[in-house]
Amino acid sequence: MTGSTAGIQLKTRQRWVAEVVELFSSMRFAISLLTLIAIASIIGTVLQQNQPMPNYVNQFGPFWFEVFGKLGLYAVYSAWWFLLIMGFLVLSTSLCIARNGPKMLKDISSWRENVREQSLRNFHHKVEWTAAVPAAGLAQQLAQRIGANGYKVKLVEKDGATLIAAKKGAANKWGYIFAHSAIVIICLGGLLDSDLPIRFQQWFYGKTPFAGNGVISQIPAEHRLGLGNPTFRGNTLIPEGASSSTAIIPQQNGVMIQDLPFTIQLKRFVIDYYSTGMPKLFASDVIVRDNATGKDFAATIKVNEPLIYNGIAVYQSSFEDGGSKLRLTGHAMTGAADKRFEIAGEVNGSTPLSAAKDNEYTVEWSGFRPFNVENMNNSGNSGNDVRSVNKSINKSFAEGLDKHLGSGAKNANSKDLKNVGPSVQYKLRDKTGQAREFLNYMQPVLVDGAYVFLAGVRDMPDEQFRYLRIPADDEDSVDEWMRLRAALANPGLRAEAAARYARQAMKGEGANAQQLRAQVEQSALRGLTIFAGDGKESGYIAVSRFIEKIPAAEQEKAADIFMKILNGSMWELWQAARAKAGLNAIGADEKHARFLQLAINAMADAGFYHAPVYLKLSGFDEIKASVFQVTRSPGKKVVYLGCLFLVLGVFSMLYIRERRLWVWIRPQDDGGSHSLMAMSTQRKTMDFDKEFELLKTKLTQTA
Repeated sequence: MTGSTAGIQLKTRQRWVAEVVELFSSMRFAISLLTLIAIASIIGTVLQQNQPMPNYVNQFGPFWFEVFGKLGLYAVYSAWWFLLIMGFLVLSTSLCIARNGPKMLKDISSWRENVREQSLRNFHHKVEWTAAVPAAGLAQQLAQRIGANGYKVKLVEKDGATLIAAKKGAANKWGYIFAHSAIVIICLGGLLDSDLPIRFQQWFYGKTPFAGNGVISQIPAEHRLGLGNPTFRGNTLIPEGASSSTAIIPQQNGVMIQDLPFTIQLKRFVIDYYSTGMPKLFASDVIVRDNATGKDFAATIKVNEPLIYNGIAVYQSSFEDGGSKLRLTGHAMTGAADKRFEIAGEVNGSTPLSAAKDNEYTVEWSGFRPFNVENMNNSGNSGNDVRSVNKSINKSFAEGLDKHLGSGAKNANSKDLKNVGPSVQYKLRDKTGQAREFLNYMQPVLVDGAYVFLAGVRDMPDEQFRYLRIPADDEDSVDEWMRLRAALANPGLRAEAAARYARQAMKGEGANAQQLRAQVEQSALRGLTIFAGDGKESGYIAVSRFIEKIPAAEQEKAADIFMKILNGSMWELWQAARAKAGLNAIGADEKHARFLQLAINAMADAGFYHAPVYLKLSGFDEIKASVFQVTRSPGKKVVYLGCLFLVLGVFSMLYIRERRLWVWIRPQDDGGSHSLMAMSTQRKTMDFDKEFELLKTKLTQTA
């Protein structure tokens, strides 16, 4: 606010006290604190805040997770050191205002009439002239002319002369006061809306976060915050038909339960969509009952249209599943039998997987979505046909597997948004506690010109889902693929398919034909066996390992022959599996050839799916739930006031220019008068030069 960055110079015998006060009230200290807040804000922007702790462990590793946790970087804006910096900034800026504010207020009302004639001659902008008018009359004339240009004027008699002191734009000083006051007010508002009141209750009233599981109504009082809590920001999830009178406030090592003075009952959750399937409206029809009076009223809460009652705002934050009932059909992904079974579940519940060996798996139903808007543009993402191994055996396998097992529904360059229908998300947890997460779509999705069922899998919560693409058969089901998968795992059916392929390839009679037929049958059986795998490697990886053993000069030819035999054998294996099931043979046409190609690719990718079963959603009873953000923000209006002060301060400093003008009028012996005008401003600009020339012209004119 002044040219000096020094603080208050306190006169005391305690030197350290004077130094501390000087430091805290200095401009350099305030600027340093603002720099630290800016750095902390950058960290809080780059690093996602208040995420589940396992996400940070997966992202940074155990060592840096502990380091960042000690520094409070996972909740920067509520960290103790951030609140401490805010408090020191309030103190420093307040002392700065206390040091400079009175001086500026005094300067605003000051006329600076203690100037001397000689000091005015030292000004850069000055002019002198004489007039045949008595000094008293000239002073009145000049005062009127100066006042007509928006200046406030004062006449002072001193040293036998008349001094006209004028000022304009003195309100510029208020800009500094408003701007610095705004920093204090905004920081105070931020502290009011921070976790400081909750931390105060934890420090002095024994409140502790709740880290276990249980019914909210039965959670002890030491984990609950009362109705008098001045500020909080929490969430509450309410299924349709249910009600809630509490909010959950996340903490680093648990949650706090905030009691509300009213109860919210969700009657109905409404969601509307665009033609592409993208949601365009979220709204909740609720009934609010005052817990003190028992009175209730109906309301609708929409995005950006909160309900405000008793000083508490309820926002439509998002929506979740409220415990939908799911019905699924399970298909075995291991063994030589095409086993299927029915299984039911409820979102946020769990179901033992009785079809798995020794009942060692449990299904944890983590999510259900009745709609999924995905980018389904096919351009530029047709993928590699893995059977082009003969072109580049090592490279094409890696690229092909990556594209086939990669996300079949999401493409960063896609612009074609479509609703691809319901999906179910669940975890398969084994008896050791290890879990893998799956995301399966209910309906077939058009990908690369063919309809496939997308079955997603990921090992860690922070990973993207990788998708197995199971081709849809003529009945829009996975039955044919499951039948073919089971047949590939059956040695007897593999042998039968090899024999059928050999008979189709070599139809002649005689010893030579029989010998060739036997060789082809042996090659076909070997190809099917290699592709089926030995329990460690299967699919195209196993084929690649086999071809790598062949001399490099012959690999291309061998790969071409191998894939032709494998394709033909797989066709016969499909026919043999259908015959065993009592079904008619499939016609050899382009449609079914395309299905077989996709089926072979999916079976190669199935080795990466790592699941004993595939669960296909067959039906559901949806129960919606709204997620409301419930806030009490007493600092919001304080922050608004600070923003108003900041706008006024910045406007005053940038657009109001302070100008000072003096005219020294001294009478002469001949009855005339001599005038000396000087003018100054804090910022010399071209506009100031023009204003000086204009005033010089007006004032020097003879009356």
